[in-house]
Amino acid sequence: MKSAGEERIAAAFAASGKRAALMPYMMGGYPDLATSRAIGEASAAAGADLIELGIPFSDPLADGPVIHAAATHALGGGVSVADVIELAAALTALVPVVAMTYMNVLLAPGLERFVERAAAAGISGLIVPDLPVEEAGPLAQAAAGAGLALVPLVAPTTPPERLTTIGASARGFLYVVSVTGTTGEREGGAGGVGELLARARAASAVPVALGFGISTPADACAADAGADGVIVGSRFVRAAAGGAQAVGELVGEFARALRTGG
Repeated sequence: MKSAGEERIAAAFAASGKRAALMPYMMGGYPDLATSRAIGEASAAAGADLIELGIPFSDPLADGPVIHAAATHALGGGVSVADVIELAAALTALVPVVAMTYMNVLLAPGLERFVERAAAAGISGLIVPDLPVEEAGPLAQAAAGAGLALVPLVAPTTPPERLTTIGASARGFLYVVSVTGTTGEREGGAGGVGELLARARAASAVPVALGFGISTPADACAADAGADGVIVGSRFVRAAAGGAQAVGELVGEFARALRTGG
């Protein structure tokens, strides 16, 4: 039986009306809390099917310079975990929100307390890049008990047996990292990922979403390779410095490309 978070995520993928569901990443509290809320609202209005909401953390090992700088800026402005959860509560009425964070953020208040607060805010799922599958049991159990989906990641370097294990554990969707390294815009986008996506789809019963290195609407249309969703991070975070209208216009470009194929 699917949790409430899994059900909402599945429904968003199924109802996107696009070649692949569009999931913009935004940093909670960047460039400030009010603007980040407006960015989330503009993204939903422009065609985002889900939102990946980053909780700023001082040592974001999976993030490249653009997202790292946004987290540092948010923390410098005093943005807290509670602030981002409150922000999520304002956005979950519009689209499913999947929070992206790191284990220390969850361990500080305790897993049970964190997932309870996240669920109360309407958050549908969690992405925790520094949590290996071998150590995910306690959080997976706590998340499931609160109705949240725990979304794992696989990469081009993930061995076949490990990919099978991770895929079987995936809830909500399976996050497929298109390149080795950290988040960021890259020339050439996410080309050549068809074989990885095929293996990911075979290993899991949930949708697969492609992220890392997707910089342009044309990159997003690499969904032709078999992704059910695309996640765009650094490009939208860079645009966030220009405010909600700039992000909304960019999200609209990606959404149109995913509807029309180019």
